[in-house]
Amino acid sequence: MNRYERQPQPADEAVVEYLDGEYRVRKPGAYVRCAVTGEPIPLEDLRYWNVDLQEPYIGPHAKLLRLGVKKPD
Repeated sequence: MNRYERQPQPADEAVVEYLDGEYRVRKPGAYVRCAVTGEPIPLEDLRYWNVDLQEPYIGPHAKLLRLGVKKPD
């Protein structure tokens, strides 16, 4: 299936199960919310998450903040 054959996704928030190296969409939607910033993350841009905490992150900086490694600017 290519992107032209895909069904349009609802504009609601998705429910996602985060796995090692991939994720599984449990409830279709267009985005998830960053666990640190609350910003919406389009599913096609989702690259960072924590499997143990089942949390998505907008980018590496948010994940580091969540882990307490980096102080906010």
